[in-house]
Amino acid sequence: MSYRKTFKLICGFAGGSAVLVFAAAAADSRGYFGEQRGEAASRWSRFTVLQAAQPAWTPASHTPAPTGHSWDFNWDKRDPSTLTNGKKKETATEDPSSEQDNGKPKATRNILLIRHSQYNLSGNSDKERILTPLGREQAELTGKRLAALGLKYDVLVHSSMARATETAHIISKHLPGPGVELLSCDLLREGAPIEPVPPVTHWKPDAVQYHEDGARIEAAFRRYIHRADPKQKEDSYEIIVCHANVIRYFVCRALQFPAEGWLRMGLNNGSITWLTIRPSGRVALRTLGDSGFMPPDKLTRT
Repeated sequence: MSYRKTFKLICGFAGGSAVLVFAAAAADSRGYFGEQRGEAASRWSRFTVLQAAQPAWTPASHTPAPTGHSWDFNWDKRDPSTLTNGKKKETATEDPSSEQDNGKPKATRNILLIRHSQYNLSGNSDKERILTPLGREQAELTGKRLAALGLKYDVLVHSSMARATETAHIISKHLPGPGVELLSCDLLREGAPIEPVPPVTHWKPDAVQYHEDGARIEAAFRRYIHRADPKQKEDSYEIIVCHANVIRYFVCRALQFPAEGWLRMGLNNGSITWLTIRPSGRVALRTLGDSGFMPPDKLTRT
């Protein structure tokens, strides 16, 4: 078989590795394999070597396999098809689906989760862990970014911890329109939501802390992350200023990812994470930890 025909034949098997095959064929033509060209056994030996250099490929081996877990549309226990009030129909002509249609959510909730700005790590108590000068500057930049989005914000809820409260108040000064209502919530305080997988060595809370914080943070998730109430007519934009652990846990839960994977993500101070919850119960993550609106020298992750 001629050199040119051999090259074409092998490249047909090689696929994307033509460069490797060409190099090997060129070496062979110069006798680097230590064989005399024209020997049948040698030809098959060289073909085997080149074939072994190619990864085995089948459609099945390159197609991601489904996990088997389907999307739970009733994840927030607010799917109207599962809700009943036990009332009897008033008339025989009443449309059995009318009550369910009236109870269907129609609006989309947009939840913007903001991580607090940089704070004083040397403080002995929460009251002493206030924002640093850079942290206050970060909060100003986040507020300006939220204002530049041109959205009508309905409410600003923040953790009751000092660093989140201060961040929220600075942000609120930049929000457009009439004063956005500020609400403080203890459920949003920082904590240990669930033991992370894989484990880390630099941070190991006690089992009791996971037990207590986990229940509180899960309660916060159920209070704030859900589809709109059927009475809500227009799409809403709600800001929640809290902490990295809380936000990462919320994202995992909302997307129905394993909650124990929350520590695999990182969030900069003052960053914006945007969740969208559709009336159907579908959830989308529009941004995760967006801080591109800050100059590089203003970015921190403390």
